[in-house]
Amino acid sequence: MKSNHAVPPVWLMGLSNATLGLSTGIIFFVMPQLLAAEHIPEAKIAAITAVAMSANFWAVIFSPILDVHFSRRWYAASFAWLASALLFTAVLNLRHLLLLEVVLTLVVVTAGLSASALGGWLSSICPHDKQNQLSAWMNIALVCGTGIASVMGGELVRHLPVILGAVIAGAMISIPTIIFLFMPAPGPDRRLAGESFAQFNREVLALLRRRQVLIALLLFVSPCSSFALTNILGGLGAEFHASPRVVSLAGGGGAFISGLLGCLLFPLIARGRRLRLLYLVNGIVGSLFTLSLIVLPHVPWTFGLALLGEFLFQAGSYCIQIGIVFETIGKDNPLAATTFAFLTAATNIPVTYMMVADGRGYAMSGLAGSFSIDAAVSIVACILLGLFLYWIPGGGFGKDLKTIEPHEPLLQQER
Repeated sequence: MKSNHAVPPVWLMGLSNATLGLSTGIIFFVMPQLLAAEHIPEAKIAAITAVAMSANFWAVIFSPILDVHFSRRWYAASFAWLASALLFTAVLNLRHLLLLEVVLTLVVVTAGLSASALGGWLSSICPHDKQNQLSAWMNIALVCGTGIASVMGGELVRHLPVILGAVIAGAMISIPTIIFLFMPAPGPDRRLAGESFAQFNREVLALLRRRQVLIALLLFVSPCSSFALTNILGGLGAEFHASPRVVSLAGGGGAFISGLLGCLLFPLIARGRRLRLLYLVNGIVGSLFTLSLIVLPHVPWTFGLALLGEFLFQAGSYCIQIGIVFETIGKDNPLAATTFAFLTAATNIPVTYMMVADGRGYAMSGLAGSFSIDAAVSIVACILLGLFLYWIPGGGFGKDLKTIEPHEPLLQQER
């Protein structure tokens, strides 16, 4: 059963994804500032943040509950509100580090589950020809949400009484759920949530039998378009003789401006093009940009240019990834939220191992080593994957995806 609401504008549906961006900004930028103000050692702050963000990998095991028993709107809203309550609790327990670590981890879990339920929900109500636009606006919400939380959250929480700061931080990440009221919500599968956990292994295996899912996974776990340099450039400002202020302004401005531009350009560039091929092209062009940085002087403007460019290509990569996820889910997929969570979790894998590779490159040959390894690995991976996808039937470079593998309701097959 569906609600009587008409489908709202694509930009409004996409902005409902801001909960994930707002929570990410608070955990990455606001909480470390608050902990530093409490004289917590930097190493401990980094460890707490790392443990919390690790949930982006393993929380996918809970995703099957999002496709059963209640509507995805119910799950998206409930987990967003739960994340809000947990964040309120976290701000009130800055000195209780073990409790804080657990609570922040649960914030990441609940915010991620909310986003996954939302992704599965949006895939079922957004017209197929508008899904690239939806992908762009979901990433705009993520980028802008992170930026808003980083700036406003830190200022408000630091200069207000603790209880009021906790209320504001918690309430901030639940505000996007207001948009949910204007979006139609398809009725739920009446299977019990407990059965969803019991069937998780079978459902994952069912997903992995689909060629489109396997191809998407192959793309996402590869280093083709990770642009992990954005995560280490902030610590390399001294190499470009950039002051801490320049690093901060370039990092914040680069992420916001380039992220917004990359998201807005994506629907225009993607129009009429194969997303899988576009993903590889984005990786190659972005890597060539990375290589060009090696010959530029190590001055502050080069640092700013590096951040702007890397964030631009990374934003494009994120948009293409979500577009591929929507393609893979298809219409009326009973595992829409599970598939969304499963595939988006995979996109975190190359960011992690490429950060390690970039760090090793820096240890061997400084900036040139880091940039060279990052670019070379990506270009080689893109070329090899491109040849592989061109060679295999249904690789997505030939026939229209809709004619390659029609969607079949996996759970009905299981039953």
